[in-house]
Amino acid sequence: MKLIQYLRDSRAELARVTWPTRQGVIEGTQAVLIFVVALTLIVFAMDSLFGALVRAVLP
Repeated sequence: MKLIQYLRDSRAELARVTWPTRQGVIEGTQAVLIFVVALTLIVFAMDSLFGALVRAVLP
């Protein structure tokens, strides 16, 4: 049975995984949120700038 062997191998592999600590997950989440907010602000600023330029060029 290949399925049973697969499940056994999967369980053994998961036992060897080094899971992150709670603090590590919190720090990673904070880093992602800061990056997303910063990127959102940059895209908003560029969109506003280019929108103003287009409105200035096209009557």
